[in-house]
Amino acid sequence: MFHERSATDAWVPRALAVLRIVTAYLFLQHGSAKLLGVPSVAAFDHVALLSLTGVAGILELVGGAMLIVGWWVRPVAFVLCGQMAVAYFIAHASPATVLTPLLNRGEGAVLYCFIFLFLAVAGGGSWTIDSLRRSRASRGTFANA
Repeated sequence: MFHERSATDAWVPRALAVLRIVTAYLFLQHGSAKLLGVPSVAAFDHVALLSLTGVAGILELVGGAMLIVGWWVRPVAFVLCGQMAVAYFIAHASPATVLTPLLNRGEGAVLYCFIFLFLAVAGGGSWTIDSLRRSRASRGTFANA
């Protein structure tokens, strides 16, 4: 079944969409915990909106939601990639453990960073608002899309 090139080509955009949606859903939960208290995480009980953690929560909540629906996938993923790189170096890496994320508990930040970098380059796959807008624009449904 997967030996034909055309069969695998049909599944790549769908698999990319699943990666985008699942990653964004998990990421959105970080922002939701910081800003909305859902799920409840004691460390995020009193996060100031304009603190470093609060701004990260805004990026996580809004960026995660935008990626779930596939709206402006490439630029949003690029910004979130940068956020995760900064988060890794601020919250996890020390000079002694910068190259060992397992020891500094930074594996999540590194994985998010590189998944978002991949999405910024590859796009969001199937099932995006971006592709719907492009499709409608090519048919002339949106005048200025």
